[in-house]
Formats: sequence, structure tokens, C-alpha cells
Amino acid sequence: MAEKILVIEDNEQNRVLMRQIMTRHGYDLLEAKDGLTGIEMARAHMPDLILLDIQMPVMNGFMVIRELRNDVVLRKIKVIAVTSFAMKGDREKALEAGFDAYVTKPIDTRTFPELVKQVLTQVQT
Repeated sequence: MAEKILVIEDNEQNRVLMRQIMTRHGYDLLEAKDGLTGIEMARAHMPDLILLDIQMPVMNGFMVIRELRNDVVLRKIKVIAVTSFAMKGDREKALEAGFDAYVTKPIDTRTFPELVKQVLTQVQT
């Protein structure tokens, strides 16, 4: 059975790109256009991984990760920040907030699937 990935991203072009990459590598994909919908979808579908944009309307990625990590059921879902935030300290801020990994846009389509695979195989602590 294919692992399930939820993409929470407000930009349609970015969703299309992630859909193409992830489905090509055999993952089942779910998509949400904003953080609130993404949390609802996470509760309904319990994905193995969430690819989460940080800068979004309704609920930004930091608000979403806080909700996920404070929820007894959702806290074990692995989450990768996929963001255009690339200033010094942004990676550390994301990891401290509870993200399992951090990648900047534009994503490298060759190395991104390997990062996803690595995060999915990490043992929960």
C-alpha cells in the first residue's frame, strides 16, 4: 500500500509540481489549499507525511504545526516545511517549531523525493 502524503499549499503551481513528483514516486496524494482545511484533512485521512507551506492565508504553517503537535492523534505525523523562507535562522526556527525537515522553494525535483523518503523512514522518538 502506498504511503499517503498531504500537501498543504496555497499556490496551485506548487501543488501541481509536488503532485507530479510524489505520484511519480508512488505516493498517494491529498491536497489542501489552506492550513485549516489541511488540519481537517489530516484528521480525516491520517497521512504518513505532510508537506506544509509556511506562508499561507487563513492559517500559516507555524500555526498549523502548533495545532498538529498539540493534538494527541496528529502529533506523530511527520511534517516537512516547504517554504520560500530562506533567511538565516529560518531553518532553525522551523525545526524548533516541530517540523521534521525543512526545504526551500524552488524545490530541487531530483533531491526532494529522497528527502521525503528519509523523513518517512525516520524512527519516532
